[in-house]
Order: sequence, then C-alpha cells, then structure tokens
Amino acid sequence: MKLSEYKYDFSEEYLAKYPALPRDKAKLMVYDRRTKKVEHKIFKDIEKYFKEDDVMIFNNTKVFPARLYGNKEKTGAKIEIFLLRELNEELRLWDVLVDPARKIRIGNKLYFGDDDSMVAEVIDNTTSRGRTLRFLFDGNHDQFKEALFKLGETPLPTWIRPKVEPTDAEDYQTIYAKEEGAVVAPAAGLHFTNVLLKKLELKGVQQVELTLHAGLGNFHRIDVEDLTKHKMDSEQMFISQEVADIVNKAKLSGKKVCCIGTTTMRAIESSVSTSGLLNPYNGWTNKFIHEPYDFTIADSMVTNFHLPYSTQLIMVSAFCGFDELMKLYEIAKNEGYKFGTYGDAMLIL
Repeated sequence: MKLSEYKYDFSEEYLAKYPALPRDKAKLMVYDRRTKKVEHKIFKDIEKYFKEDDVMIFNNTKVFPARLYGNKEKTGAKIEIFLLRELNEELRLWDVLVDPARKIRIGNKLYFGDDDSMVAEVIDNTTSRGRTLRFLFDGNHDQFKEALFKLGETPLPTWIRPKVEPTDAEDYQTIYAKEEGAVVAPAAGLHFTNVLLKKLELKGVQQVELTLHAGLGNFHRIDVEDLTKHKMDSEQMFISQEVADIVNKAKLSGKKVCCIGTTTMRAIESSVSTSGLLNPYNGWTNKFIHEPYDFTIADSMVTNFHLPYSTQLIMVSAFCGFDELMKLYEIAKNEGYKFGTYGDAMLIL
C-alpha cells in the first residue's frame, strides 16, 4: 500500500468541532468482518456486543496542558511553546516545540505568564522546530509542575478548532485517565461514561488498562509514498504482568479481546511473544502498523473515523481491510457520522 491510496473525499462539514454530550450518545457504526454486516447504533449500545469474561483494553494516559504562550526576552516577541516531554526532573529540562522557531537561539530566555512568573532558558536546538528548555524555578518538583501546568492550555489540535474553550479541559480527556504524559488524547476512549463502564462491569466484561503516552507523532504528516519508510516518533508505554495475564487467559479461552483505540492497539502489538501472547512491557515504542499486517492479540477494536493520510486511518485499514474501510467511510458520510477526535465511533468485530 502507498500513501496516496489513503485519500478519500473529505470536507470540513464531516469534522466534529465539539464532542457528543453525554459522551455515550455519539453514533456508533458496528461492522462485522466475518459477515460484512453493518449496523447503526448509539455508542452506549456497545455493551450489547460483549459477554462475560470478554476483555476491553483501555489506554489510561492523561493529557496535560502542553501549550504555553510567552514572550522572548528584550524584544518581547510572542512565542508559542508546545511541551512534549520532561527530560530531567531535577534540572527541569523539557523537550519542546517552538513557534516561530527561526528567531529562538540557544541562550535566549523566554517568559511566561502575565507577570512573567515562569522563565525558561533555551539550552539546545534538537530539530528545526524543537528545543530543549531549562525552566528556572524556586520550589520542589510538584510546585513547579503545578505552576507550569497552570500556565498551560489544553493541547486541542488546531485543525479541530483554532481556539480552545474552557470545556475542552474536560472534554479532551478520557474519564479513566490516570497516568500523566500525553499531548494527544486517545480519541476512541472519549466516548465512555462512568455509567457505561459500570454496565460493562456488571455484565462481567473485564476492563484492563495499559499506558501509552500519545505524542504529536500521531498527527505528523507522512512525507513518504512508501509506507515502509515512514518512522513514527517513539512513545513511552507500560503493560503490567497482571494485564498481560488477563488478556492472555481470555485469548486462550476464546473470549473476545477488544482494543479501545489505535494507541492501545499499537501498544499491545509492540509487545507480542513468539507464541502469540501478550508480554508485560516497560519502555518505548515507535511501531507503525500498515498493510499487510497480521494482528496477534485483539480480535476487535473501537476507533473513530480518521482523516485522510493519517497513521490512524492506515492502521485501521490494516485491521479492517482497505476496500471494506473505504466503503464504510462512504456509508458514514452518507449517514451523517462525524469524523475526527471529537467525532463518532466504529466498533469493528
């Protein structure tokens, strides 16, 4: 498969600017790969497709307020900083993107907050847009993080809406988010409510969590036609022994194993044993899944409707089948489904 094949007719009218409220009132397309049957449901109906001892795997990463606005020393020029990851807790070093990047040099000081209460010094140029900043702050690490995040803004992708609104702080976060470290929300999980999770629990559906801190690489433009040459950014992930045991028991028992989202799928496919079972894992992954690909662990997944040329679209195509997925996307457009992070969902069985 080539990148150019992952184009389909898309216009702004298909894109969701805001999420469904309540979350589980979003539309749900259900597609059975075996029978080719398509159903149109509401997301809260998803519990009807799962039975006792089936397993759902969730990504419990938590989005932090990664976008900051500040000023350059002396000139007062406005700058935008996008926090990517903390490199060193003791030295307060962060890997960031800077915009505009061309005017920021090593040694420059940057000021944040109405009273310039947060100061950072540029100590390294890592890429054309990337920098390493050292934040200057008196206080312990918890006080520093609290002050830094108070200045930050929810990193809602600008292609959804150019301006973040107060409700996005909650909307752009799954209700089960626990482990701080993502700058991109695992979109498929945004549809779940506490009530729905409780219904699944009462039905005996096992809910397990892993962590993959989704980064901006999920939205980076693919600039090669040959997909085998595309390199994903590395993202930190963690799968416990307990989660691996539960998933493997279900798989060996013939129970359904469902991944909630593409980040979750990428995580489990990054830690597969030679016998086709899930291994515990603590490290990093840059796995990029594209056709042809044999999925090992999950036999079903929940995903949103993704934009053309995106890594998410390419992965779901590998799971569903390219021709089938393109037909489903045409059905989705005709039936009024919304696309993107805040859009509707699809359950692929």
